[in-house]
Amino acid sequence: MKLHEIMPSPGARRPKKRKGLGISAGQGKTAGRGTKGQASRSGGVKKAYFEGGQLPVVRKLPFARGVGFFNPYSVEYAPVNISTLADKFEAGAEVNPEALIKAGVTHGSDDYIAILGTGDITVPLKVTAHKFSATAKAKIEQAGGSVQTIEIVRGHRRTR
Repeated sequence: MKLHEIMPSPGARRPKKRKGLGISAGQGKTAGRGTKGQASRSGGVKKAYFEGGQLPVVRKLPFARGVGFFNPYSVEYAPVNISTLADKFEAGAEVNPEALIKAGVTHGSDDYIAILGTGDITVPLKVTAHKFSATAKAKIEQAGGSVQTIEIVRGHRRTR
């Protein structure tokens, strides 16, 4: 196969519709633009954000303070409930961000993990995460497990 032999499959490309070329063409006279009005005339269609002469929203935006503000030091957490940990892991297992991804609990490898106290846990687990709620910490330790917090590096978060 050579570069000049590559072609689209039959029927994939349709011929260009030749508008305004006579009545028999099916797109003659008004050529699909309707009758009268601004949109029917050449160069008549205004931009998508045109608001009939009123001050457009686009021009008002710089005055709406805080709309486009992005805090590079904010931290977003992937929440995980302790009931999920009890379902996915066996007693004595080490639960860390890599194990949570492998088990399908969270998706991204660069997400910060927050363990929340919803549900109950009976199996002792060794949990390592970036943040724990007070109830989650208490319930894990009450079940005989241990809690270890990973330090967060601030300011090095990916942008939106």
